[in-house]
Amino acid sequence: MRLIRNVLARHGRGAHHRIRRPLPLVLTLLLLLAGAAACAGGDAALPGARDGQDAAGLGQLKGQARRQGQEQQGQERQGREEQGREEQDQEQQAPAPPKVKLTPEQRLAAAQRWGLDQAPLVAPSPPREKPRLTTPEWADQGPDLIPAPAHVPTDQKIAFLTIDDGAAKDREFLDMVRDLQIPLSAFLTDESAAEDYGYFRDLHALGVSIQNHTLHHPQMNHISEDEQYTEICGQQDILEREIGVRPTLFRPPFGDFDADTLAVAEECGTRAAPLWNEEAFADRMDFRHDDQRFHPGDIILTHFNGPKAWGGTMCDMLRTVLRKVTEQGYALARLEDYA
Repeated sequence: MRLIRNVLARHGRGAHHRIRRPLPLVLTLLLLLAGAAACAGGDAALPGARDGQDAAGLGQLKGQARRQGQEQQGQERQGREEQGREEQDQEQQAPAPPKVKLTPEQRLAAAQRWGLDQAPLVAPSPPREKPRLTTPEWADQGPDLIPAPAHVPTDQKIAFLTIDDGAAKDREFLDMVRDLQIPLSAFLTDESAAEDYGYFRDLHALGVSIQNHTLHHPQMNHISEDEQYTEICGQQDILEREIGVRPTLFRPPFGDFDADTLAVAEECGTRAAPLWNEEAFADRMDFRHDDQRFHPGDIILTHFNGPKAWGGTMCDMLRTVLRKVTEQGYALARLEDYA
């Protein structure tokens, strides 16, 4: 069953899609049967040996038509698979939209307009080959599964800002991301984002990558494998339709998952399930590390929240993150360039 779903997932199909037999094969068989019936009617007075020859010939024709239909099916399936792989590769390798390069003076002026004393540092160019991601020991679910990294292996002083759910849709935040040219990733839950996917299309147009955070934000290790499949692949299909790209990363809600989660996430077309080492709020940051500092390649978690949830705005959260990473000599980078 998993293998069948894997083939379907590579083409953006859910479990509800049916595999249909090509129409040309059906028409071919109908025409052959009609022709055979006509021949049989015209030769009714022929001896029985001729009837046997006709039956054998009809069987050969049916077999030939069936083989041709099977070959056609195989060619069409191979073509769809190759096209699906090419499209997925293009989506996975798609760079962020080009941005106008700001001078240091322009960067500082933009930062000051948004209440920052220092301009955010600019991350170095990403490597040509992405590093090998690993799952931390405390989250490991066994071999042969996609990684669930809390950081990216690198010696560069970079961190990755990731934003979950999609409840708050703060237009001022779009302006701040645009003015400061901040790289980040959004992991969307359909139940939170669905009321205004246009907001996230605008965010995506700024170079923000859109990734998968399930349909309904369940605790994944508390639901069945089939339910996990619906949650992940269902959101893959929605984001592909609404945003125009199929996500390559999946984040499990609450950071809770099991081996089935990672196996299903891979079936649905994602290659990693990022966790985090820091969490950002409107007025503070929480660190997993004992030294309360960033480490190279750390992934930062935050949420699309507003004053009701955390007493501040999305812009307040971004200011908090930028002040903290800048004072520690770090720059924000785009997670998809490394994962």
